[in-house]
Amino acid sequence: MTPNAASGPSRRNFLASTAAVTAAVAGGVPLLSACGGGSDGGSRDGTTSGKDAKELLPAYVAGNVVTPDIPSKNGSAVGFTSKLDLADLKTSVPKKLGKGGKVTVMSPFWGSPPKDGNAYYKAMNDLIGVDVVWQNQDGNTYDQKLGAVLASSEVPDVVVVPGWNMTGKIPSAIIGKFADLGPYLSGDAVKEYPNLAAIPTDAWQRSIFGGKLRGLPMPASYVTGIVPLYRQDIFEKEGYEVPRSCDEFMTFAKEATNAKAKRWACLDMKWTAFNAFGVLSGNEKSLGWNEVDGKLVHRIETEEYLEALEWTRKLFAAGVVHPDARLGKSNAADPGPKFAAGEFLVYNQDFSQWWSRTAEQAVQNPEFKIWGMDIWGHDGGAPTLWAQNPAGIFAFVNKDASESVIRDVLAVANVTAAPYGTKEYMATNYGVEGTHYTVEDGVPTKTEQGNIDVMNAYVMIASPAPTIAHPDFPEVARGQVEWQQRMGAHTKKSTFYGMQIVEPARWTNLSNDFEQLEDDVIRGRKKIGDMQQAVSDWRSKGGDKLRDWYKKLLDENGTAAG
Repeated sequence: MTPNAASGPSRRNFLASTAAVTAAVAGGVPLLSACGGGSDGGSRDGTTSGKDAKELLPAYVAGNVVTPDIPSKNGSAVGFTSKLDLADLKTSVPKKLGKGGKVTVMSPFWGSPPKDGNAYYKAMNDLIGVDVVWQNQDGNTYDQKLGAVLASSEVPDVVVVPGWNMTGKIPSAIIGKFADLGPYLSGDAVKEYPNLAAIPTDAWQRSIFGGKLRGLPMPASYVTGIVPLYRQDIFEKEGYEVPRSCDEFMTFAKEATNAKAKRWACLDMKWTAFNAFGVLSGNEKSLGWNEVDGKLVHRIETEEYLEALEWTRKLFAAGVVHPDARLGKSNAADPGPKFAAGEFLVYNQDFSQWWSRTAEQAVQNPEFKIWGMDIWGHDGGAPTLWAQNPAGIFAFVNKDASESVIRDVLAVANVTAAPYGTKEYMATNYGVEGTHYTVEDGVPTKTEQGNIDVMNAYVMIASPAPTIAHPDFPEVARGQVEWQQRMGAHTKKSTFYGMQIVEPARWTNLSNDFEQLEDDVIRGRKKIGDMQQAVSDWRSKGGDKLRDWYKKLLDENGTAAG
């Protein structure tokens, strides 16, 4: 999902859910015909068709080194619920594939980067056989640095680009500046790198830019990453039933709210409302379109979109929403402390907070229990959910890189994509035992040095298939995977699911104001009629022309949403 977008969490939460030890929830498939020109032969806008893409894609060879406790189902991550036994860790990379070369990597980093040559970097480079040199950049301003570097002639060997930074001229720069990895990975060639061969095909399809396989992906489950999280302990104590429709939620909310006692039912529930009413995904522009009876319809044009906003507005009007949310701070400030204090009982946020809230309260508040509600259909029936994209962060290799550098980069990726339960996974995600982490009763815990050194670095190059593993709270891991499986059973793929689409620049900012208008409507500052007028204006200012452009794209390339 796209962090900080209308239907997404923060960048930091996204990373926690995809790149950290929790390993993976967040967001194509056709893939690139020439809808725009480019001197390097790649399309500058458009996508690549499913049939053309097949010859570009790596062969899929499922890994057999480790068997998960809970296999993937309905698009879910795989799950591990058993304790970690370091003596039983498997080896997925039996020999070093790196040839000892030097590779420079520019990547976003949140926090204070560790010193060069630290014990983690040394251990990883020795394991891989490559001298990786990190050029870490502030993740909060990464888009600015990225634009400047890609506009220059000094591009590092590897550049990591999160999906939320693929705006403006960045997509065209990706096509013009980065190498075609197809000769090394397409078809059976990928079998030289078994951990890369085990990455799901959807994630590779998402890595095709300008008609070439250019990206190394961080795979994600396509099931929505936004969960209605609730205080299960308080629900049980007070006898509240978990809602199964929008009416039931409103009934619960009115019963639970007592402003004098500083308790409200919820925060801003807009994201869950969109899911409950079956609104198309808003976490990427192309996912907002779907073909209905031969016509492309955008999410903002649907009755479901307006109905979701109206229901959320009624929650605010009923006074059941925490005051912080009414002031517009609902999903910006950290909700943890007030949630732990019981000031509100439900909020929708990134999937990763299910575990992180459990972990942070385990010692200081033993009775605290957070759980995820199943998303309900607004009328009490089964929900209609829409898939998010199967990869959201990519690493690219400089187009001027030599074959030896490309091979060394792939050697790095083959280690970082190792599955949970392997020595390579532990090295990538935890560092060196004793220095960066210890293990007690099957639960690894980072040391102070581990929290300094082992941060978001190597995990950004490539990752294994979506995985959820919490040895400290195995019941949460099981709960998360089973939630994904249940929600995945109700998840559909919209027409442009998984497509790596570059819209023409003239329409890039067409929908920018809708998130703010949504928030104004649900807080009563604007009316539904204002939204209807905004949609009408959107159509006349380019929305209808953009629809025609997408329709042409669909006619020429087909859909990969099976």
